[in-house]
Amino acid sequence: MDGRGFSLGQLFPGAFPDDALRLVAGVRADSRKVVAGEVFIALAGAKANGAQFIADAVSRGAAAIVSGEARPEGLDSSVAFATVPEPRLALSLAASRIYPRQPATIVAVTGTSGKSSVADFTRQIFAGLGREAASLGTVGIVTSKGAKYGSLTTPDPLTLHASLDRLAGDGITHLAMEASSHGLDQHRLDGVRLRAGAFLNLGRDHLDYHPTIEDYLAAKMRLWELLPAGMPVVINRDEPYAKEAAEAAAKKHPLIGIGRAGETLTLLSVTHEGFSQRLRVRAEGREVEVLLPLVGDYMAGNALVAAGLAIATGEDATASLQAISGLQGVPGRLERVGEVNGGLIVVDYAHKPDALAAVLGALRAYATGKLICVFGCGGDRDKGKRPLMGAIAAEKADIAIVTDDNPRSEDPAAIRAEVMAASPKLTEIGDRAEAIRHAVAMIQPGDLLVVAGKGHETGQIIGDRTLPFSDHEVVRTAIAEIEG
Repeated sequence: MDGRGFSLGQLFPGAFPDDALRLVAGVRADSRKVVAGEVFIALAGAKANGAQFIADAVSRGAAAIVSGEARPEGLDSSVAFATVPEPRLALSLAASRIYPRQPATIVAVTGTSGKSSVADFTRQIFAGLGREAASLGTVGIVTSKGAKYGSLTTPDPLTLHASLDRLAGDGITHLAMEASSHGLDQHRLDGVRLRAGAFLNLGRDHLDYHPTIEDYLAAKMRLWELLPAGMPVVINRDEPYAKEAAEAAAKKHPLIGIGRAGETLTLLSVTHEGFSQRLRVRAEGREVEVLLPLVGDYMAGNALVAAGLAIATGEDATASLQAISGLQGVPGRLERVGEVNGGLIVVDYAHKPDALAAVLGALRAYATGKLICVFGCGGDRDKGKRPLMGAIAAEKADIAIVTDDNPRSEDPAAIRAEVMAASPKLTEIGDRAEAIRHAVAMIQPGDLLVVAGKGHETGQIIGDRTLPFSDHEVVRTAIAEIEG
């Protein structure tokens, strides 16, 4: 991987009692990438079991195998072999030993909606307080020196720990990262040395992966298991499942509650001022007023969670709150993209029922005319949310246009039909670019258009191909066509 040598005992303590001193070059979870002298870790996946590829890894020079199953018959005796209860856990811990450096202060945030915003807001607050800070998540790695865009909320362990090691080497001392339910369930965050965690909310999502909403919550709650006892947990008390998350955390962790029902940062009032919000917050017995330069009531909650995470790591409460006034929005999260004919156009990543409801509810206060929504549902994902999102859009928007999102392997028309079945108020325009152009063309003074679902993404997944596509670019082109 990087030319350094490691002993099997160093990377997998106790797993290779007879071969602990054997030196290996690194680890791989993809047999196709194995080179001579490396360890292949056979992971059980949704589509294939890594044990099927042990022979392939050995043919490429694997010196050792880690698996959840017994040693295969006929495996060359020169290849070291270990059976472990959790190969994914073994991979993450090995990655943390290969790449040992990490920023001194790492915080993680989990929840259905808002993780990207909170991670980035926390980075900005840390930076505003003079720390060398970064954030890691859906929009990539962001530091004061720029951004590296990625696509996974929680990267694979080798990529994650290599990134942590590099950030620490570059002088980053404070990192805020997203913790997805998939990443937590698959042990991708194990080995990360956390100082604090946060829970935002829980809504319907990923039920194609988690059997029930209870399983989904349980995956989120693994974050408290990764957080050392005594380290603080920040909870948005106003959001769904806050009580359950607090109960799961309270056994080992002090709680920092934020929101209208929060006991640490109590949100006393929110007043809209143009496209900003004035927050009045009680903290440590005193009131603090701060102007948040972003739209959307739930952005106030996200900003307070970010301030709570800063406080959880020892930052001053008043200074952390005051830093909110300098926050900038995250790409594709209630992002103002343009104006035309006296109306505003916003792009947002909302692609789940709760998120779409929150976005439309938040933007209603800013639309003096019609609230228009363009949205769709992705293919090969939870089908149950499609009629739910259709009903939400029909109820909360004045005009709702159903279009394609990322159909993947499914028939786009069939996906749209499942959404359209929710209400006769819905309009169908399959081609996403055409739907956006149509919506932009109908804007009148006071109207507000939100293009929901893809946010920062720059591709449309159709079949097994990802075609270039940006909601931002289509909106700007449509505006240019109208303005001539």
